[in-house]
Amino acid sequence: MPGNSQRKGSVRKTSKKPTAGSGGRVKRGLEGRGPTPPAKEREYHKAHKVDQAKKRSASKGGPRRKGTDAEWIAGRNSVVEALREGVPITGLYVAEGADRDSRLREAFRLAQDKGIALMEISKGELDRLTDRAVHQGLAARIPPYEYAHPEDLLDLADQNAEKPLIVVLDQITDPRNLGAIIRSAAGFGAHGVVIPERRAAGMTASAWKTSAGAAARLPVAQTVNLVRQLKAYQDEGCRVVGLAADGDLTLNELVADTELSRGPLVVVVGAEGDGLSRLVSETCDHLVSIPMANTLESLNAGVAASVCLYAVSQARA
Repeated sequence: MPGNSQRKGSVRKTSKKPTAGSGGRVKRGLEGRGPTPPAKEREYHKAHKVDQAKKRSASKGGPRRKGTDAEWIAGRNSVVEALREGVPITGLYVAEGADRDSRLREAFRLAQDKGIALMEISKGELDRLTDRAVHQGLAARIPPYEYAHPEDLLDLADQNAEKPLIVVLDQITDPRNLGAIIRSAAGFGAHGVVIPERRAAGMTASAWKTSAGAAARLPVAQTVNLVRQLKAYQDEGCRVVGLAADGDLTLNELVADTELSRGPLVVVVGAEGDGLSRLVSETCDHLVSIPMANTLESLNAGVAASVCLYAVSQARA
């Protein structure tokens, strides 16, 4: 019969006691805690992180950033070449029982001369460390590269009482091209190279080797936003020129303009094939083409940078 069930919950409760709510027992828990701090002061808010990044960039020189992981150079010829060129090796690893040929003996001698630690490990362990590269029983470990701040390059020019000459790379993804450009930049008097932090070649073992040790003498800086950095250089009085096949100036005209070639100058080099990205191209003050005997011929990024830097260095001499 309705109303006679003995099951729990079947009888309507008629208690008159107040229930907890906004005016009940938790009232104190709903009291205000003061005004909300500004977004920039809230540690996990995006605005706080952006503000901190701006403060770091604004500081003189800014902090240097290191790469994420150590790099490995594997193979006897590669290791010996890296030792000869002054690549900053922190340890030399040789597999147990490796044949002591002339290359291995030279590697040992160079490592001893430079005070580099030599460790003998099993072949299996060397396979694991080098991710199963063809190491021929010998590998070298190099530390993560310590990148400069882009403003450091202006400071270096100022310290040397020279007009800045800076090379900026756009969409260069081949570390060998990066290394070759660093080598040319060091040889022709540039004050440094700037690369994007993402979607670009970084200072890997391959770039170190191709630079022939120049990366140890010339600062390489990273920037989060290439266009913004180019505008920052322009605000500091630099003229920005980009290398392009359809430039409004030829390299000869650039060199002939002494105010341009001898003044504070930033040279932007794009990737072979794609060239400069649209926004970078639009940011440049001038686009410069290298005259060629045959219009069907083209230069890769490393060679184009070398030709341009040589011409500028001659104009500044």
